[in-house]
Amino acid sequence: MALPQTQQDTKVISDAWDYKGRPALRSTSGGWSGATMILGVEAVERLVTLGIAVNLVVYLTKTMHLGNASAANIVTNFMGTSYILTLLGGYIADTFLGRYLTVGIGATVQAIGATILTISTIIPNLRPPKCDFGSSSCIPADGKQLAVLFTALYLIALGTGCLKSSVSGFGTDQFDESDPKEKGRMIKFFSWFFFLINVGALIAVTVLVYIQDKVGRQWGYGICACAIVAGLVLFLSGTRKYRFKKLVGSPLAQFASVFVAAWRKRHLKLPSDSSALFNNEDIVGDEKNKDKQKLPHSKEFRFLDKAAIKDSDSEFSGTAILNDWNLATLTDVEEVKLVIRMLPTWATTIMFWTVYAQMTTFSVSQATTMDRHIGKSFEIPPASLTAFFVGSIMVVIVFYDRIVVPLCARYLNNPHGFTPLTRIAIGIVMSIIAMIVAALTEIKRLNVAQSQGLTNNPNAVIPMSVFWLVPQFLLVGGGEAVTYIGQLDFFLRECPKGMKTMSTGLFISTISLGFFFSSILVSIVDKVTVKTSPWLADNLNQGKLSNFYWLLAILSVLNMMLFFYSAKRYVYKEKRLAEVGIQMENSGPACH
Repeated sequence: MALPQTQQDTKVISDAWDYKGRPALRSTSGGWSGATMILGVEAVERLVTLGIAVNLVVYLTKTMHLGNASAANIVTNFMGTSYILTLLGGYIADTFLGRYLTVGIGATVQAIGATILTISTIIPNLRPPKCDFGSSSCIPADGKQLAVLFTALYLIALGTGCLKSSVSGFGTDQFDESDPKEKGRMIKFFSWFFFLINVGALIAVTVLVYIQDKVGRQWGYGICACAIVAGLVLFLSGTRKYRFKKLVGSPLAQFASVFVAAWRKRHLKLPSDSSALFNNEDIVGDEKNKDKQKLPHSKEFRFLDKAAIKDSDSEFSGTAILNDWNLATLTDVEEVKLVIRMLPTWATTIMFWTVYAQMTTFSVSQATTMDRHIGKSFEIPPASLTAFFVGSIMVVIVFYDRIVVPLCARYLNNPHGFTPLTRIAIGIVMSIIAMIVAALTEIKRLNVAQSQGLTNNPNAVIPMSVFWLVPQFLLVGGGEAVTYIGQLDFFLRECPKGMKTMSTGLFISTISLGFFFSSILVSIVDKVTVKTSPWLADNLNQGKLSNFYWLLAILSVLNMMLFFYSAKRYVYKEKRLAEVGIQMENSGPACH
């Protein structure tokens, strides 16, 4: 018998509480009323982070008088740190503070960093004296000036890491997955989440960049500081509407306990029958682990199975008591194996984000040397070329959703479109083409500079339209659209249930490592070539940036081969579970 509407509206949600710690009521908490505030703070976070990062290389070279290679590394290290700190933020949220406090603290720290960055652009002593870029009289920023700059940047990175680690998870907490209507709304939340991220990015690379270049850095960075404060106020204003969930603990502890238990029992012999190993049904007094989804036993990484060998001391009457550092369930072991199987895919997606990093560094540096006029009066800021990058992402998402998915449903009998690994592969191929196009464009730019006799003048505007750079931005942007969603889908789908933070962390860490690998590669290339024929010269007209792009293209091709090899061998979790289900059905009543 169905409950009356009024009773349904006041139904208590079993695993959620309101801001006072009382059981959350469906009618007065969560849903879109809470999720909207969370979407707002994430849109502002992307606006602030990208608004600072995308035009930072110009500030470092033109205002702080640093070299191209040093400036590129500062940008990629800043972005890499922002992403890698999401792992720390996720651990803090899951273990100590919860997602709400982690988001709030992250936004506060980011606001402090943006404020310090704004102040550094106002006080003259925190910047080197003005000069003509590339002149021998230019004095680079000193230690004190760089210390203030780095303090601001890494406070922003810390705030971004904390906020980004928890904001999507806290958003999904506002919807009850056990309710079909709310589950449908949660799916729409992800669409709005990704859409608003790109809206924030588009405003950052157009409006904010224009203000920074044409009005003043202090105004551009000041708007960033005010924006994140406004986002924080918006987020806090929704406190009474939010649903809160209890801390679940970090999955990292499970990984550590499985490896420690396996190492301690390394001398023991595995039983021939896996049913003799400790598993969920043997647990006494731990309902959380007992309710975990039971996974089929696999023959890979057999060493880890030793973590589930029952001790004679802990075994009695067919049951055992779970000890996290001496004994693990076979299900816990299989969950760890699931993540290990994902590592080859994880490793081979890092290279895509290394290519992506060039769009915020050397591609912007190229734009500063080219003709950026539209008509006679309007000049595009160099970093605003990334608007084509963001636009490409939006177009590809719509095209994939409206064209590709229906075609796959109709002709391939796949209503969800391409598999996650296929989407990642498409993105990797697009990144290779982008680097080939970038190399050819740079060769043409250098030829024009040489023919006009401008190679010795770092401030010269080469008579070549900046729109020659658009194809590489479009290709990498389109590649990000399919790779980003493909990776997110892959890690969320394949990670064990209850490991949302772990899956998100694995995905985001590939972006971080891509930026860090870019920094390492730039440092190596600069050190090797600087004394002979520098590829990454401070005056790009005297460098060989095209060779660096060719190097990235070659590394990406080698990486693509490794990706295809690992993808071909990978078996999706859903298929593994389906095969086990068929075996159980075919084995008859004895298995029931």
